[in-house]
Amino acid sequence: MIEITTELVRQLIQSQFPEWKHLTIAPVDKSGHDNRTYRLGNEMTVRLPSHERYASAVQKELTWLPVFKPYLSLPIPAPIAKGEPTAEYPLPWSVNQWIEGSTVTVENITDLNKFAEDLAGFLIELEAIDASQGIPAGIQNFHRGGNLAVYDQDTRSVIDVLPSQCNPKLLLEIWELALATKYEAAPLWLHGDIAVGNLLVQNGRLCGVIDFGTMGVGDPSSDLVMAWNFFDDRSRDIFLRRMNADQDMINRARGWALWKALITYAWNEPGSESSNWGKRVIDVIIRDYKSL
Repeated sequence: MIEITTELVRQLIQSQFPEWKHLTIAPVDKSGHDNRTYRLGNEMTVRLPSHERYASAVQKELTWLPVFKPYLSLPIPAPIAKGEPTAEYPLPWSVNQWIEGSTVTVENITDLNKFAEDLAGFLIELEAIDASQGIPAGIQNFHRGGNLAVYDQDTRSVIDVLPSQCNPKLLLEIWELALATKYEAAPLWLHGDIAVGNLLVQNGRLCGVIDFGTMGVGDPSSDLVMAWNFFDDRSRDIFLRRMNADQDMINRARGWALWKALITYAWNEPGSESSNWGKRVIDVIIRDYKSL
């Protein structure tokens, strides 16, 4: 990871965009893992990839977000400028318009069922955008929209070492069900990382969607993981029904949620916030699957 500091961001702005050098610069809370975000004045943000593996997202967002914007009813990032690599920071970066809102939590949502409907509505709008010239799934977006089997080895290796109380036999059944079908319809646009850190709330309602760095076209099932890692039973059902997800789509989406939960649980320090999150999602997936 590249060490990114407020002083580094200030140097980049002063050297490449001196017209903004008088503006305040401050890190944004919950800035994320793939990128670091700083607020620039009151109306802009500076977004910097934390590693070269995330750098291709800069140009992708600069190219496609202006295309998406007219078709979406919620605010998304609006690119303003592209920053160039330097000796101190060797990757491209971007300046974007600030979007008001707080990172979503269960506590700051007025109605979880309505939030599920609103999120589904946004994804439906995104999927309706012409995807014929879109970017196929692959390494550039960590295979979101592609074949879930690319993570088969990682998933099985975690399941193999889980203690019996985690019900590894049932988890393997859920995983193999997720791999049993492939998406065969026309590729659709997907965000690639629909997660709480990328959803904004204002006055209790969804008010914006950010971080399209893992966008691509393909199977949109990976955009449905919120069904298990955030929603409760009722809002999960509302969300999946609103998305018109058939059983095969649901099985694959559950597989994406399971893969992420397993590696987050197993690859982080036991008892850490991340590991505990992974275990909670695993438990939700098992409980939901048993209820079918």
